[in-house]
Amino acid sequence: MNRRRFLTAVGAAVTLPGMAFAADSVRKAKRPNFVFIFADDLGWGDLGCYGNRQIKTPFLDKLAAEGTLFTQFYVNGSVCSPSRTAFMTGHYPARHAVHGHFATHVQNKARAMPNWLDPKAYTVTSLLNKAGYATGHFGKWHLGSGDGALEPGEYGIDDHRTRTSNGPQLEGTSDPYFRAKSTTKIVDRTIDFIEKNRDKPFYVNVWTLIPHATLHPTDEQMKPYERYAPRGVPYKGAKQIYYATVSDLDCQVGRLIKRIDELGLSDNTLIVFSSDNGPEDFDIGNAVHSGIGDTGPFRGRKRSLYEGGIRMPFIVRWPGRTPAGKVDDTRIIAGVDWLPTVCSFAGVKLPTDLKPDGEDMAKALLGTPGQRSKPLMWEWRFGVVGDMAHRCPMLAIREGKWKLLMNPDSSRIELYDIPNDPTELDNLALQHPQVVKELSQKVLKWQKTLPPGPVNRAAGSNAYPWPKER
Repeated sequence: MNRRRFLTAVGAAVTLPGMAFAADSVRKAKRPNFVFIFADDLGWGDLGCYGNRQIKTPFLDKLAAEGTLFTQFYVNGSVCSPSRTAFMTGHYPARHAVHGHFATHVQNKARAMPNWLDPKAYTVTSLLNKAGYATGHFGKWHLGSGDGALEPGEYGIDDHRTRTSNGPQLEGTSDPYFRAKSTTKIVDRTIDFIEKNRDKPFYVNVWTLIPHATLHPTDEQMKPYERYAPRGVPYKGAKQIYYATVSDLDCQVGRLIKRIDELGLSDNTLIVFSSDNGPEDFDIGNAVHSGIGDTGPFRGRKRSLYEGGIRMPFIVRWPGRTPAGKVDDTRIIAGVDWLPTVCSFAGVKLPTDLKPDGEDMAKALLGTPGQRSKPLMWEWRFGVVGDMAHRCPMLAIREGKWKLLMNPDSSRIELYDIPNDPTELDNLALQHPQVVKELSQKVLKWQKTLPPGPVNRAAGSNAYPWPKER
């Protein structure tokens, strides 16, 4: 904070009556800004700061060096719409009957889903907007689909541009390279929003379309990765395509952060970067290039409740508030914590009937040691595509070091000591029957509270079509 801004803040602080400490007064007088950057289908291991040695991500690596990198962060859905619902509402997505991605109205009905998130639900944007924040959303939405789908403005968002929802859309959607250029457009709109609202508290979602399939980067974007081109044929390599896409995402994030710094907003702006779920699998027809996405040391991909499907990057920067250069390997944080944490920082009291499934993790983001008080739980009612190693049971619960996976009929019980076995290879269920009993009771009790609906016949199964005599 420069001298002029500091004196202004302190001047405002001392005029507030009844405050014991100037620091507390400054925090209340000048509410923080929030920039939530959310990638689509990016793997835990796709960034250099998370161990990738092939994809170049210097700007996100720099963000991590200037802030705190969390290694045990979870999303609350293994596909996009459920994951996004959790961040926006602070609830497990199934509480809103969001079991899978929003699709056609016929598909939604077949899965006992609504066609969009209930606009009467409390959201982080509606709560902050009512508290005087300027709110923006640029990029992917996917909290509704089909005719009549509500635009982001129905959820307390002042300024928004998306690709598929009603209301203003991002420019150039007919361009065959639209997805490749989309992050530039999203960041352009975000910068414009921030510049217009720099003198008031603001909250903005920066939700990219990439690296979700289908990927089609430009030749210029792929040039740094020419060494990954297949030799002797006129085709681009899968690594070329995927790596170029992630590198462009990194570059545009860097451009956004640079502008925030230039505007002198850094000291009062909390920036978070994450992804909605694990990387897509080769078996999805349009995702042959996205199958390159890296889950790091974890088993599981998109749709799976194993770590690779739900454990995501989480980088937090707030100069002078979040520890710089720290890697937090111990705190377990999740998407459902986002709403209560943001409201805590903003001084916004939660409505008594909101009852979030998440908890306030403000102290965790500021580097204070501790552990969460609530377990995390997941349900996936559908099949998991791809390699058999990714095909998980239907339910999962994480509490402390333990993670239990099981089907509602008590088949396929798997217990893992995650800090010591992050790849989920050593099933300890037989060695720890009391832990299995306690965790299974909790997750089964929770599952019974969820809205009823059909279950795909492949859900929870890892059966293989073994050869049979004819």
